[in-house]
Amino acid sequence: MNITYFSTGEGTWIVTHLLVVDDEPDLELLIRQRFRRKIREGEYEFAFAANGKEALGMVERMPHLDVVLCDINMPVMDGLTFLSRVAERGGGDFKTIIVSAYGDMQNIRTAMNRGAFDFVTKPIDFEDLELTIEKTARQVLTLREARETDQKLQILHRELEVANRVQQEIIPKHFPAFPEHQEFSLFAAMHSASSVGGDFYDFFKIGDHALGVAVADVSGKGVPAALIMAASRSLLKSQALQGTAPAECLAQVNRSLCSENLSSMFVSLFYGVLDIRSGAFTYSSAGHNPPFKIDREAAAHLDPVKGTVLGVDAGFTYRENTVTLHPGERLLIYTDGIVEAFNQEREEYSDARLQQLLTEDRPPGVEALVSRVLEDVRSHAGGMVQSDDMTVLALEYHGSTNE
Repeated sequence: MNITYFSTGEGTWIVTHLLVVDDEPDLELLIRQRFRRKIREGEYEFAFAANGKEALGMVERMPHLDVVLCDINMPVMDGLTFLSRVAERGGGDFKTIIVSAYGDMQNIRTAMNRGAFDFVTKPIDFEDLELTIEKTARQVLTLREARETDQKLQILHRELEVANRVQQEIIPKHFPAFPEHQEFSLFAAMHSASSVGGDFYDFFKIGDHALGVAVADVSGKGVPAALIMAASRSLLKSQALQGTAPAECLAQVNRSLCSENLSSMFVSLFYGVLDIRSGAFTYSSAGHNPPFKIDREAAAHLDPVKGTVLGVDAGFTYRENTVTLHPGERLLIYTDGIVEAFNQEREEYSDARLQQLLTEDRPPGVEALVSRVLEDVRSHAGGMVQSDDMTVLALEYHGSTNE
């Protein structure tokens, strides 16, 4: 945006650059005398041209030009022709105030039709001229700021499109997952609060007999969050596929994020590994909501393994725990957007309500379970706009096929 600022020890203000186009030799002296204080204090900067042709050349050399004060009747090239030539060249950021004889409404109308912003009449009333210049300069500034805002929005839109593609590429979307395995079933869904969310989930086979599942929530939104999501997912999976235990996986990801996380963003992450032969589920958590284990009688949180979020303390030691899933038992892993969803009375959905739902309502299949949870959260929220991303992953163990 072509805006020049003038600074002193007393403050900062915007400089208005003006080009006066008139063949009267005395006008420059009058202008400089009338606006001497604003010139001295750096508020106005004037340049002068004797005709429209000269002014066209100066316009090309004045990238910060704000206001042109142009007479209509001049030799070589008059003001109306000047306006037409400016329009032919694609106009510019500046606005033109036309100067004409009192009563010359025909030329004034023509000038306005050719792009003039305003007009003053001769003999010039300098108080009126100063007000007209100030009004015109404000209009120029407003238009430039609006264009800059629009450009920033376009850049943001492109960045969000990139971030959305990154996010969609890292999230598994094909269900049923691993249909060749009868030992388990899983389903996951993510509803972003904005075009690009901060949540992600993942699942993958580890060797022939283990399944890794992860749910995470990255602080922030947009491109930085999407990049941290991609990095976290890649770091976790690369460690997990080597058979690294959950606690050590989180430690490795944490150290990497702490060393490279220039955006000072953090990640809460739950990661667990199911042994599909025995039902043993070993898990670790980095500041994430504890999942629910759902058996035939009730739903209860897994025993917590407290750990700080990833990307904050490179030396933090994570712990892990193991629980055994019996055939028919389920796990529900979720992000805080589920339990912190508000209704119009500013009441949270809450862990307690989720636990009650999981205890009392037992839809068949993991996909139905995820859908039921999301439906209940939406019902609680009513018409409230979703304020945070909501992610749910359900895993059910069916038992070993070797038994």
